[in-house]
Amino acid sequence: MEKSLYSIGNLRSMEVIDTSTGAKLGYIKDLKIDCNEYKIISIILPDQKVSWFGKSEGIEIPWEKVTKVGIDVVLIDGSDLNLDDKE
Repeated sequence: MEKSLYSIGNLRSMEVIDTSTGAKLGYIKDLKIDCNEYKIISIILPDQKVSWFGKSEGIEIPWEKVTKVGIDVVLIDGSDLNLDDKE
């Protein structure tokens, strides 16, 4: 089986889509990486709610929820995630 390799810059340019609702969630803002195991733990999307005084933390999605990394999109299964704020 052939593995696909992606750079962090390439991943950050991909749009994230929830396959359970079809909603476009945005683009990857950051990644959490386990440097000891050399694997991605989660992806972080920017929070849509902007506050004048609060710092936006973003929405963290566990890597286990990523179902497919395509050419220009990342598909996730958000069926049991609380992503109602994103729609």
